[in-house]
Order: sequence, then structure tokens, then C-alpha cells
Amino acid sequence: MALDDDRKPNVREFFAQDPEKADRDFFGRVANPDRRGFLRRTGLATMAAMVGTSIPFHRNMPIGFVPAAMAQDNVLVGKDGLTLLNDRPVNAETPPELLDDAITPTNRHFIRNNGIPPEEVDPETWTLTIDGFVDTPLELTIADLREQFEVVTMALTLECGGNGRGFFNPPATGNQWTYGAVACSEWTGVRLKDVLEKAGVQPSVVYTAHYGADGHLSGDPDKLPISRGVPIEKAMTDNILIAFEMNGGALHPMNGAPLRLVVPGWPASTAQKWLTRIQLRDQVHDGPKMTGTSYRVPAYPVAPGDEVPEEDFVIIERMPVKSLVTFPANNSDTGMATPVRGHAWSGDRTVDKVEISIDFGTTWMTAELDDPVNSGAWQNWRADVTLPQAGYYEIWARATDSAGEMQPFAIDWNPKGYLNNTMHRVGIRAS
Repeated sequence: MALDDDRKPNVREFFAQDPEKADRDFFGRVANPDRRGFLRRTGLATMAAMVGTSIPFHRNMPIGFVPAAMAQDNVLVGKDGLTLLNDRPVNAETPPELLDDAITPTNRHFIRNNGIPPEEVDPETWTLTIDGFVDTPLELTIADLREQFEVVTMALTLECGGNGRGFFNPPATGNQWTYGAVACSEWTGVRLKDVLEKAGVQPSVVYTAHYGADGHLSGDPDKLPISRGVPIEKAMTDNILIAFEMNGGALHPMNGAPLRLVVPGWPASTAQKWLTRIQLRDQVHDGPKMTGTSYRVPAYPVAPGDEVPEEDFVIIERMPVKSLVTFPANNSDTGMATPVRGHAWSGDRTVDKVEISIDFGTTWMTAELDDPVNSGAWQNWRADVTLPQAGYYEIWARATDSAGEMQPFAIDWNPKGYLNNTMHRVGIRAS
């Protein structure tokens, strides 16, 4: 099916033109003589994930049938107020005003998928393999993780490397995230560092490689949708978790249940969901989405629209300093006095200062800023603003981190639309 732009077609577009072909391509469904459908395993997993539960009578579905929940964009079961950007794979962001909580509730945590979520996610039988250049390869159940290692709970910030991509001009390809591909939930699990130390990290190790149970969109079992990693020095820090709980409960299926990595401060693509294996390697990992231009930026500034040779791209590591206004909401009505609040974060660093402006950046006032509750958490901030007269205002926010880096008004363009940390602006009408 041809589209007029570079975006990926969604379910409705796939099925509108040729329902039977779309059924084969999307779900791998094979027609029976009575024109009922037989869903292959990967197709059934896709459909079940998109409606949020199993489908007991899936064998009775006619060919070309799209479940009503999917036809109504209701593929975000267990989520509240998220904006769906793509349903193949499912990707959804959270409007800034719904990120007002100090700790992001599970139902408001964004979703970033690369492939088909697995169907079998029983925490009782799930296993994690640690292998590669280790002294003692390990195979661990979730019960083993709980019993053999210290279980910790930490508030950790995850942000998609493409958060803010929707504001690049000329546009960059990929999900057109605005502000909401970020969250800071409480995660419970064990430190990756502790597990790697038990396996024995050999001197030749330079990088980790992460693998999950999600399937490739093509349905090809020999292909992986994503497999990224981090330098071993990063892996051995204290705030990377192998997590099996989220906000005191089970992980949401779209957030990696029953086991995932949580890697704060770096692109969330390094935080493998549905985690099944961590391999230690003696070279930089070269799995899917690690090479080429994926999660990479040019090594030097480029002009908008420039073609950049692939060899001039470098891997993104820490995320840049950033802040978000979560109250008041954009395009809202306020009184002449209003509280303003939000969050700020900066990769592996802390944030030293958040400032806000109501006069288009002419003057700035310093907000009250909390310390992070632990390493890897975002920092909450607040201020009280009194407006001089009725009318339209914009609240601008900028953060400065512990290395002195400040959010810019605008950033350099890059071909993949990564690392957009321009100031957040919220428009209000005061009366």
C-alpha cells in the first residue's frame, strides 16, 4: 500500500485497500474453506497485545476482520490519556499535563515498541541468561533474582532518544514524538551490576548486548526487532536495574512484563523490554538498532537537510539536560496568579537550576527545585507566578545541569531527529 509520506501505515490503512492481503501481511492469518481465519502464533500475539488481553474465540474471526477495540484506536488497555502515534508497532506518548505526578503512574508511562510483544510472559517460568565473556554463565528465574541478589526500588527516568522529533524542520523520519516520551516511575528489581559480578566479568569485556522476547514485525523468527547495549563501565553503575515490578505492581505488558532493563539517563532503547539474555562482548555491540544511523547523531554540526555519511555518525550515550512544564497545561485559562510546576533531568548528571520566563525570555525567575530522590530520578520543580495584566502569555522553562549545560531555545538539526532538548513553552490565557 502506498502512502503520500514517509510515515508507517496503521491498521486501518492496511485493511482499507485489500483486507485479505492485509490479513496475511499483518497477522499472518491463513483462510480456511469457510473463510474464517487461522492466526499463526506471532499474529495472535500481535492482536492480543493490541487489544490488551487474550482472544478466546479468535478462530471464529472472519478474514479481513479488525477487532473493534483496534478500529477505535483503543489499543492502549491499562493506559490513561496517552496519544497513539503508531499501532504497528504500538507507540504512544503522554501529554505533559498528565505527567504532573512526581512519580509517573503505570497507566501514564509512555510506550515505545519496536516489534511484536511476546505472547508467553509467565513470570513463574521466565528465565534470564547471562553469557558471553563471563567466568560463569548464569540462567536465572525471576525467583532466583529475588533470592540471590539484593532487591531495590528506585525512581528512574526513561526517555526515548527521539523525544521531541516532531519539532524538527525539515522533518526527520520516525515516530513524531512531541514532549511525552519520558517518564519517571518506581522500579523494583536487582542491580545489573550485582548480577554481572556474580557471573564474573572478564577483562576483555567492553560492551553489553541485550536481547528480548519480542518478535520482528515481519514475523520472521530469525530476525530481531532491536538488540542494543551499553559500555561495560555504564553497565557497572549502581542505578541500572533488572526490573520485575513497576510502581509496586507487575510491569505493564507494553512496558516489558515480566522482566526488563531500566537504564536511566541514556536512550530508553538501551533498556531492553521482555528481557531474556544479556551477553558480554569484547567489542561494541552490533545488534539491530546499534549500527548505521540508529540512535546515532552526526559527530559535528550539520545544516538542516544535509546528507551525512554513515561513518560520521556516533552512538548516543547520555541524554541532554531538559525540563518539562506539567502545570498549567498548554492552551489553558488561568487567573492572574498561577502555580507553575514540572520536572527536570540531565542524563547521568543532576540539575542545578530551573528558570522560567513569562515575557518571551527577556527576564527569568528561579524556580524551587527538589533534589532527585535517588540517582537516576528526575527532579521536581515549582514556582508561583503573578501576571501583570489580562492577556496571552507563554511560560518558558529552561534547566541548567551540574556541568553548567543549559537548555537552548533551539538546537542543531540532525537527520534522525534525536536529542531535542529545546525549552518547553506553554501558552496560557490569563483573566
